[in-house]
Amino acid sequence: MKNYELVFVVKPNADEETREAVLNKVKEVVATNGEVVKVDVWGNKKLAYPIAKFTEGHYVLVNFAAGVEVPKKIDFTITLFDN
Repeated sequence: MKNYELVFVVKPNADEETREAVLNKVKEVVATNGEVVKVDVWGNKKLAYPIAKFTEGHYVLVNFAAGVEVPKKIDFTITLFDN
């Protein structure tokens, strides 16, 4: 297994349930072939440039150890969320 870092950004106006749903889905995908080492919620931070008219985003850092196929699964899973 390799060590990975994942930083994802959720819309700043998303409610807590939505943020937790995205994080839980990431944890679920990692658990299929690995383990979550650490989750660090950074909170709302300013974006480097506006994205979809948002100037801030809710950042989350996830450190995990997993097989090489897991990052592709996470990428696919995260793109399904609108937030």
